[in-house]
Amino acid sequence: MSKLKKEVKRFLVAGFSAVGTDLATYYLLLNFFEHDIAKTISFLLGTIVAFVINKYWTFEKHGKSYKEIVQFAILYTVTLGANVLTNKLVLEQTQIVLLAFLIATGVSTVLNFLGQKFWVFK
Repeated sequence: MSKLKKEVKRFLVAGFSAVGTDLATYYLLLNFFEHDIAKTISFLLGTIVAFVINKYWTFEKHGKSYKEIVQFAILYTVTLGANVLTNKLVLEQTQIVLLAFLIATGVSTVLNFLGQKFWVFK
């Protein structure tokens, strides 16, 4: 199996783990916060899961690197904005929470893979 295929498969597994964390947290937090705040917090928790799995398993980077943490934080700050904005726009158009969540997740997933592959863990 090529390195890229292996990374994509592992990224998807890591992504499902992070999205599961994000989704479960999002629905839980909707009982306490408005959509944007709940989505921001849930996205950040999913981000922590994504960093750990992608660093050590997907891209097999085991050394300590503060640069990677900073770059990952910058990448996820940008994709957080894209995620929350997409979620909000889809909610405004459809009022379907799950659809908004899935579309927002898809947008940020593509951006995150490209950013991690070619910038953070290159």
